[in-house]
Amino acid sequence: MRNNEPNVTLDAGQSVSKELMMRMWRNMNLARFFEERVQWLFSRGLVHGTTHLGIGEEATAAGTIAALKPQDYVFGTHRGHSQAIAKGIDINRMMAEILARSTGVCKGKGGSMHIADPDIHYFGADGVLGASAVICVGTALATSKRGEKDRVSVVFFGDGTSNEGATWEAMNLAAVWNLPVLFVCVNNLYGMSTPIADAMKDTDIAKRAYPFDMPAKTIDGNNVLEVYRTSAEARSYVAAGNGPMMVVENTYRISGHSKSDGNLYRTKEEINAWKEQCPIKAFRKYLIEDGIFTENELDMVAGQAADVIEAAEEYAKGSPEPSVDDLLDDVYA
Repeated sequence: MRNNEPNVTLDAGQSVSKELMMRMWRNMNLARFFEERVQWLFSRGLVHGTTHLGIGEEATAAGTIAALKPQDYVFGTHRGHSQAIAKGIDINRMMAEILARSTGVCKGKGGSMHIADPDIHYFGADGVLGASAVICVGTALATSKRGEKDRVSVVFFGDGTSNEGATWEAMNLAAVWNLPVLFVCVNNLYGMSTPIADAMKDTDIAKRAYPFDMPAKTIDGNNVLEVYRTSAEARSYVAAGNGPMMVVENTYRISGHSKSDGNLYRTKEEINAWKEQCPIKAFRKYLIEDGIFTENELDMVAGQAADVIEAAEEYAKGSPEPSVDDLLDDVYA
């Protein structure tokens, strides 16, 4: 194919249940409150290491993962708290992981960048950009060889990672072997402090699928319903044995690249303009104006989400730190 439209038809009128919309609303709020709390904890010196927040990108995770099935593998990014939450991770244990407690999902040894829970088929990022795409192709190859017909592997990666050789190699293998992989590029317009236009001659990331004859679709990543509908169609396409597909979800991170980012490379005007396009604000406006939910209903669920994060912080602070005796546990080489 030599265009960036998938050879699948997206049904703009595809129905989305109220239950699903409320679940996405809840997950987006959980992600926002979680990351705001993590940001606060770091500012108070209560967390060691670093963290990469995705405040402003919540619709990409909530919408994409809502379109998946529980058995699907998901590989998140180092900016992946919202992806883990949407996949169904235990939020108490994720907060404990960030506070380096033994009750964390990785026993307090992984920290913010390495959140993972194999029990729910969620695998966090590693420190090597592009590596997750290669590992994702591995799970897709395994499911293909086992003859599993309705299981796909999904990898999230950023616009910066779309330039990595490992990502291209993964896309090539997935295409050559016709594997059930959904490549999801969360394009937040910056690779660390570098604007996308300074790193790419052509900023249309969907064109990266051209050499692999892979269908691709570019969408508004701040519109959670558009993200859901496109991802649902993409999953159906991939699960049907048609090979891999790519979805580019254009969004913006309001937060800096990492906790130490002073945002000196962006203007306040630019950031404030994108705050007005906040996916949570936009979804709330849609749900109320279309009479799907009342303000009180949305506020109640958002309040419950805030309470969940409050409880997670207390759980984490009350959990024991790992013992030095366990230092070498889970080290296999």
